[in-house]
Amino acid sequence: MKYTEADINRIKQKAKEIRRDSIYMIHKAKEGHPGGSLSCADIVAALYFCVLNIDPRHPNDPNRDRVILSKGHSCPAVYAALCNRGFFEREQLDKLRKHGSMLQGHPDMRKTPGIDMSSGSLGNGLSAGLGMALSARWKKQNYRVFVILGDGEMQEGIVWEAIMCAAHHQLSNLIAIVDINGLQLTGRTDENISLGSLKDKFHSFNWNVIEINGHDIAEILSAIDKTNNFVGPTAILAKTVKGKGVSFMEDEVLWHSKTITDEDAQRAYKEIMGE
Repeated sequence: MKYTEADINRIKQKAKEIRRDSIYMIHKAKEGHPGGSLSCADIVAALYFCVLNIDPRHPNDPNRDRVILSKGHSCPAVYAALCNRGFFEREQLDKLRKHGSMLQGHPDMRKTPGIDMSSGSLGNGLSAGLGMALSARWKKQNYRVFVILGDGEMQEGIVWEAIMCAAHHQLSNLIAIVDINGLQLTGRTDENISLGSLKDKFHSFNWNVIEINGHDIAEILSAIDKTNNFVGPTAILAKTVKGKGVSFMEDEVLWHSKTITDEDAQRAYKEIMGE
């Protein structure tokens, strides 16, 4: 599919809004995970504002595309996108992590319209996506399943079991997007447990692999389009920057999970929106 400059610019603007609203929610809650929410914002914007077959009026439509945020701590980015798409009112953004809120600190499919899987225990998302993709085949449905993973959670063994199984079943409707920002809670990913070449590893498990700049909207959309031509599951390896869009958060492990002060928030808003 050919995308116009207007399409790209529209999604770029949505990514800015996702970053702004993620900062707003985490600042309001006085806790949360800004770094990973900002690193996946462009991927989330491309999915929710250009790619997905979803309808906020029918959030449980059996033919909808599915999205699983396996790195569930980055949920502010997805909440911002769902709100912008009209799945719930903006006032709900004030209630992130509050007792009884529909917007919990990790996604809860029982509480939040538009959330397809409860996540938070790292490593589980791809296995659930595998099950959804198999279900679509058995029921002869055409939906696709997108699973957003963090590079840190690629250290989990259950991820590789799902990768092996998905290739065996040649699940062309399963797309894993790995947000490779190079950092996890305790430091550099490769210093904790080196992942080596994810490209080579996925290839060895018989997956299709596409490497992209995870902040380039055109590259994100092009990669997703290419998955339509492949037999079997696809891994989109997206190189990103943790905290992208806010200079003092970029590539800083402390911003994996950190309280955002009033001063931090105001500075972040200005940088994100270019004011």
